[in-house]
Amino acid sequence: MNAEAGLRGVLQDIIKGQIVKRSRHELVWETRDVSLEFIDVLTTEGYSATVVERVNIKPGERVPAFYLDGSTAYFGWVFWEKFSQLKLRKLFGSVVRNAKGDWAVQIPEKRRTIIYTNTALVSEMDIENPSGF
Repeated sequence: MNAEAGLRGVLQDIIKGQIVKRSRHELVWETRDVSLEFIDVLTTEGYSATVVERVNIKPGERVPAFYLDGSTAYFGWVFWEKFSQLKLRKLFGSVVRNAKGDWAVQIPEKRRTIIYTNTALVSEMDIENPSGF
């Protein structure tokens, strides 16, 4: 296996989360930033660039997503956060937490930040306990 195929395999493992835990990943191979290669593999795996507002999900559903900050990829979910029966908000929340236990990266619906989602992988979630994922 050549080095490029090995790199793609590692990136696929990060994206699929089956061998490598999906969390926060530095996209550096040896000393090279491989963010563009990561985006290419995301596309191959069915992810596309979008913003939170355009992710078509209902309350009680979630979609896997990645947010890139420089050469760092954060895995998380786009979902509806419930505050009360009448107040909901759609956001991207990373699986990485901050010291308070909140999502370290939060991207609300009105922000135009690019994320990569795979809407074919929509799944159900407990809207009463979004931190339980």
